[in-house]
Amino acid sequence: MPVKDLTMPRGRYSLHDPHDHTPLGEEHFQCAPGPSGWRYVAQRTSPSGHHTGSVDLTLDELGRPLRVELHAASWRVRGAALDGVTWVRTDPSGEHATEGNVRAHAFTGTSPAFLVAVSRLLRLEPGAGAVRVRLVAFTDPVLAPLTLDQSWALLDRTGHATDTGPLMVDEYQVSEVDTGEVRTVHIAGDVVLAAPGIELEELESPPSSFPS
Repeated sequence: MPVKDLTMPRGRYSLHDPHDHTPLGEEHFQCAPGPSGWRYVAQRTSPSGHHTGSVDLTLDELGRPLRVELHAASWRVRGAALDGVTWVRTDPSGEHATEGNVRAHAFTGTSPAFLVAVSRLLRLEPGAGAVRVRLVAFTDPVLAPLTLDQSWALLDRTGHATDTGPLMVDEYQVSEVDTGEVRTVHIAGDVVLAAPGIELEELESPPSSFPS
């Protein structure tokens, strides 16, 4: 269930296929830094408005996944950083559960939360060069695990004037090592402003800043 703390910024992303732009639905989220690091909770809906799943991700102060819980198509995944990353995936009937463990740095998936999480984990500086990171992705629609490698580089960090003060926007280049596919991702604080397949449609308050 979404966190009821009204101090957590709320917003809405629209999701679409990055190749043919087919609408995939929306993600209604809340997120904010806290004493343990950062938490993001969201409910996902189909293009017709039906509930399709949820995301609950908590990072520690270093950006490592303290806890992740995903729901989609009656499948459920719970995971955390433990001897790499460890997770349990449960089938729709609830009768069978499979465990997994990979020497990886973090999790990823279609939720914008995972882009923020990886950027927080790497803490790159502009012009410092690309860093390779191993991730376990939970793929739609049944949260099947897939281990992959990405290369992240922080190309630029620019300030934009807003009514509440300057907004720092980071421009990342994210490359899939196996396929060579390259994406550009723009992140401000703990909010993804734009990325292939992701558009920020609503945000009730400015993005939160992480402590240095």
